[in-house]
Amino acid sequence: MSNQVISEIRRDHILNLLKDGRRTDGRRVDDFRKIKFETGVIESADGSAVVEIGKTKVTAGVKIIPGTPFGDTPNMGVLTTGAELIPMAHSSFESGPPGAESIELARVVDRGIRESGMIDMSKLCIKEGEEVWMCFLDLYAINYDGNLFDAFNLASVLALKTAIIPNEQYGKGDNAPLPITCLPISVTTTKVGSSLILDPNFDEEHISSARLTVTTDDDGNFRAMQKGGQGSITLEELERCLDMAVAKGKEIREIIG
Repeated sequence: MSNQVISEIRRDHILNLLKDGRRTDGRRVDDFRKIKFETGVIESADGSAVVEIGKTKVTAGVKIIPGTPFGDTPNMGVLTTGAELIPMAHSSFESGPPGAESIELARVVDRGIRESGMIDMSKLCIKEGEEVWMCFLDLYAINYDGNLFDAFNLASVLALKTAIIPNEQYGKGDNAPLPITCLPISVTTTKVGSSLILDPNFDEEHISSARLTVTTDDDGNFRAMQKGGQGSITLEELERCLDMAVAKGKEIREIIG
């Protein structure tokens, strides 16, 4: 049998199950796979985390160094986010400079952190107009089985939440935690056929027509959204996506403490 035929068989099986609100791994449409995480896993980083959502596994590392502020924000620290999808994680990923998918993943994660005000950037100012703390957030896929958006978001939040500003290393006093104000959690809803599902695995993601990633803060306020895919999402479906993002975001915060 060709890969084309196998793909069609899987597609039909997934769609038929979803008509009854079921999925190939036994989950309901609004269930996440099991979430596992560990922080402080990279000794050379100022903050780090490994996150597993089902078989999807990612890592995040934070490096904090003194630097020059941007001219339009002289009293604000700097956050730079990058993501890499290495061939080790999946056969569809290629080595080389970041592609469109990597760039979109990094931007969505970065936007959720910024728009939620997770880090009080004003407290990262060392000397206005001259020196601030610069946070470099690096994301890597270790194994890909769907839903990198939420996996990267969660790893980023955990890495930043536990990160330490290395004041002692640069002769600037005692080390201190990053000034964290909230935990922005993204929840990605994927449209497969006429069904909306959370936390898609690779096969579900592969046959989906549309995707909506919604990031909320601790109070359930909407902070960022990103639409993906060629398909459309109706107003009624959007309302369901938003409701699920609030509910599931609350559950995930309870898991990570």
